[in-house]
Amino acid sequence: MATPEYPKTAVNKLGRLASRGTYDFATIHTLVNTCPVLHVSFNDPEHSFPVVLPMLGCTGNFQDRSADPNNTAQDVYIHGYVSGRMFKKGKEAADDGLPVTVAATFLDGLVLALAPFHNSCNYRSAVAYGYATLVTDEAEALYAMELITDNLLPDRWAKSRNPPTKAELSSTSILKVRIESASAKIRDGGPSDDRADLKNTDLVRSTWTGVVPYWGTWGEPVEGKDNGCSEVEPYIESWRMKETSKAKTYAFEAIEKK
Repeated sequence: MATPEYPKTAVNKLGRLASRGTYDFATIHTLVNTCPVLHVSFNDPEHSFPVVLPMLGCTGNFQDRSADPNNTAQDVYIHGYVSGRMFKKGKEAADDGLPVTVAATFLDGLVLALAPFHNSCNYRSAVAYGYATLVTDEAEALYAMELITDNLLPDRWAKSRNPPTKAELSSTSILKVRIESASAKIRDGGPSDDRADLKNTDLVRSTWTGVVPYWGTWGEPVEGKDNGCSEVEPYIESWRMKETSKAKTYAFEAIEKK
């Protein structure tokens, strides 16, 4: 069975180092869903420059909530304040929606070679292109809010006060991005040095080469000034330990992949 993937188009088809790329649902949706912050870009006719905003979001399928994101097309839901610039533009956009680009990026290591030209980074990135529309159905908005909350920290929605108040709902907006095309690009492995440099014994002996792995760490929780809970709930602690360990493991595994 063929791997479900986004079609290659003039927009998402990779050019340079295309062998590092992929278009499959599983890779792209996983990167979007595990990236803590998404960067969303769009053109605002009122300004001279393209707009890029850091946002919280994740993939979902309101029509089929049980759909496996690894095998089915998904939308990207983005959370924000009702008066935010992008949400205003999403509301004003034509029926097709506001054209946007959603980017997710992870840095996994600094790759150090004998010459600066061959230095690089191990990374994972995904870019999705689509049309954003404002979610007006309350049931879908609540679905997206719960989805985004639990994507950040599983079970947080159920283990905190909900449903949202009318004031919270009126001040919060959700954009749904219908993905038209997308691609992912991943660099792993160690340095790739010039053959002439490798024959230079003095250079090889005096210049350290390799990979400095990098991963994000979720640190020890610090209680808020109004916290009344005697200890950090186990689901929070187990999540942060698991996610930090997972990120560290991948950073080291990426070094050995090539």
